[in-house]
Amino acid sequence: MPVGRGLLCLIVAGIAWGTAGAAAALLYRASDLGPIALSFWRYVGGITLLLAFLPLRTARAGRSATRSAPGPRRRRVGRIVATGLGLTLFQTAYFGAVQATGLAVGTVVTLGAGPVLIALGARLTMGERLGRGGLVAVLGALGGLAVLCLGGDGATVRPLGVGLALLSAAGYAVITLLTRWMGREGGGGDSYTTTTWAFGVGAVCLLPLALTEGLLPQATADPLRVLALLAYTAAVPTALAYALYFAGAAVVRAATASVVMLIEPVSAAVIAVVLLGERLTAATVLGTALLLAAVAGLTVAEARSASGPAGPAGPAAGV
Repeated sequence: MPVGRGLLCLIVAGIAWGTAGAAAALLYRASDLGPIALSFWRYVGGITLLLAFLPLRTARAGRSATRSAPGPRRRRVGRIVATGLGLTLFQTAYFGAVQATGLAVGTVVTLGAGPVLIALGARLTMGERLGRGGLVAVLGALGGLAVLCLGGDGATVRPLGVGLALLSAAGYAVITLLTRWMGREGGGGDSYTTTTWAFGVGAVCLLPLALTEGLLPQATADPLRVLALLAYTAAVPTALAYALYFAGAAVVRAATASVVMLIEPVSAAVIAVVLLGERLTAATVLGTALLLAAVAGLTVAEARSASGPAGPAGPAAGV
């Protein structure tokens, strides 16, 4: 996949991800589902949708899809298992943070810590450098997140929620670095297959915990609304968004991907104002503008570096 198309996949995935927290917040209002049970049903719904479309996708791909399975089987299986475990940590801890400290703070802390952990990990494990412009963009993005987090009216920052958000950021960093590393080594595999089986790993890991927490909602004011929200969560910010994310993250530098995905809290802020009735504050406008500027700056820098000469370890390697 060309880097430009990978960036587009990441942007669409980030917008879709931004709706997941709002859907979770509405589900918490409409039922007594906990974050673990919500994550379990999200993965079950996601894998069901992906498997339903798999025959159609295979028919369109033809024989070339069968011949293009790259890398040893052991490596592909290892990536699927590691990705599934990382997704389990990432999403469950995130939903827990939303429940403990609210949508705004949970999203901001998770996505704010992500670029720092990913940039450090990419530098230590793959030798990827942000450069001066990239460093400025990351700092600008962190500044925008800080404005969104600290400048909002009535935001309650709870230590438990912040801790869960940081744990979620660690899981997010692991899957981003793993996806980028496998893409550079030529063992990225098929993003659709990886996403499908990673959801299966996550669902198996979460089932015992979800049974303990309460797998089915016991007190629902509107069962149809709960089912609709669960279906949406499985379809858009799960099946669609993760397939696009894994495809884009395989060809875009890890640190760049993490900053581009900061479009998620931007879309979450828009949803909060338009659909949830939250007031648009000056802090929201300023923080959103800083985040969008950081995303745009790194997107342009990544596209330019991909179109220029690059060595074996460069950003366009293996595209």
